[in-house]
Amino acid sequence: MTICSTSFTTLGRAQLRALGCPDLPIAVIPHPFGLRTRDEVREIAERCADEIARLALSPGTGAQGLANRPSSSAERAQRIEAPADLEAFNEFCEQRRWSDGLPLVPPTVERVARMLRHAGCAPDEVIAAIAPGFGVATAERVAINAVMAGCRPEYLPILLAAVEAVADRCFNLQGIQATTNPAAPWIVVNGPIAREIGVNGRLNCLGQGTPANATIGRALRLVLQNIGGALPGEMDRATHGQPGKHSFCCAENELESPWEPLHVERGLAPDESAVTVIGAAGTLNMNSHAKDAEDLLRVIADSMTFPTSNDYHFGGQPWVVLSPEHAEVLKLGGFTKADVKRRLWEHSGLLASRFAAKDYARARHTRGPELGEIEPHTRLPISAKPEDIGIIVAGGPGTHSVYVPTFGQTRAVTRAVQIRNS
Repeated sequence: MTICSTSFTTLGRAQLRALGCPDLPIAVIPHPFGLRTRDEVREIAERCADEIARLALSPGTGAQGLANRPSSSAERAQRIEAPADLEAFNEFCEQRRWSDGLPLVPPTVERVARMLRHAGCAPDEVIAAIAPGFGVATAERVAINAVMAGCRPEYLPILLAAVEAVADRCFNLQGIQATTNPAAPWIVVNGPIAREIGVNGRLNCLGQGTPANATIGRALRLVLQNIGGALPGEMDRATHGQPGKHSFCCAENELESPWEPLHVERGLAPDESAVTVIGAAGTLNMNSHAKDAEDLLRVIADSMTFPTSNDYHFGGQPWVVLSPEHAEVLKLGGFTKADVKRRLWEHSGLLASRFAAKDYARARHTRGPELGEIEPHTRLPISAKPEDIGIIVAGGPGTHSVYVPTFGQTRAVTRAVQIRNS
């Protein structure tokens, strides 16, 4: 049995279909609850408990539908006849909800084979199972979505590593795919492969104009939608979403960073290539002409401190993208990357009294086990420890850095990019 509130029965039914048990009963709880009195909530709970008991005892209720769950084996993708005309092909994909709303490249047998051949992948190699529908992402299925997104064959190893990374339990893809939050996977590429294939980590690295950034990020979104089953309005329940749900990918500007690059910080060798996936909730431009390191860190920390942030509710893993100019200010001030994290953590404590009343109660529940009794004068740290704040150096000239808050209940995951022999 599945229990859903009224507004999420579509999600519940879609996930049951994806898992092969569409006929399991759903117990529905009226939505929303936030405006109800305690007495009203108690009355609703009593009615719902009766309904759950009734459904549980009804004849035929059970998991017999699980026998029809899609196979977890690495079956080859089906060949489908599609229109040759590009406009007709895109309409064909839109009708089947395979599209992200932008024009797609037809994934012909030849294009998919060329991409797999370049990456040295067997078509039936299993990369991951993708939540919330837990479709099996074989190399062939990933390559199909890569072709549709416009990827070049040399981009596929990065995409495969990103697909493997988002499926790691620490990333919490189930939560990110089905949440009302505007959460999107952000791919950060490090190492030689970023330079070899032209992943942009400099000017406009989070914007338009670079094929690798645009198509790798887009391909991951198509994988999450077409293999993971997170269709907007069904299992993807984002209230607004964000532009990063189309594509969110960049490289780190390692050449202009005064510190070790992200993948080395996370345990890989400098000459290895890697991707790190981050559950980003958006971006905030931070424009400061500060030339004193302490002053710069103070205003960045102050920009991070806002009471509607999931990071404060869950002890998250927020990220800062420092421009080379800001990184140079911090370097001249004698700060290591660990020093920067410590200062930001110390200066970004949020007074619990800044929460809305309902959010204050929620924070006491979610952070209480970690922090103890939370009073209005308590300063909540943005993360459990300074090391949880992520920092990369990226971008070009200019006195701008970027704050990237997160979904909160997610942790960044890094995977080495496997360079196979073709």
